[in-house]
Amino acid sequence: MKIKSVQTLVSEALEDIKTITSDEALKMYSENQCNLIDIRDIRELQKEGRVEGASHIPRGMLEFWLDPNSPYFKEGKLDMNKEMVLFCAGGLRSALAAKTLDEMGFKKVSHIDGGFGALKQSKFKII
Repeated sequence: MKIKSVQTLVSEALEDIKTITSDEALKMYSENQCNLIDIRDIRELQKEGRVEGASHIPRGMLEFWLDPNSPYFKEGKLDMNKEMVLFCAGGLRSALAAKTLDEMGFKKVSHIDGGFGALKQSKFKII
């Protein structure tokens, strides 16, 4: 059996998705043009802090919470017409998650290069 490595999956995702910088994300967020979505595990948020104003959707629930036909759909949690800007700790999980949202049919999806690590170095407020 031959399986694809995580590195291959991430590389393929990065070829297909939009990657933005933390500064680009801050501009979009400040202009109310996006949903800023933290897909890290709750334990990561508790340990490292979180970005003020970001919505938390754990990676394992992302597809379920954003599918209007799912019993887990979170009605009103996000503006479905705005760009979905995803981030994780370093940018690998968010790349895979952005690819999945693209495959689901979301037209405006991106992920933040460097993830929460990059956001901590930016002008976003960490709480």
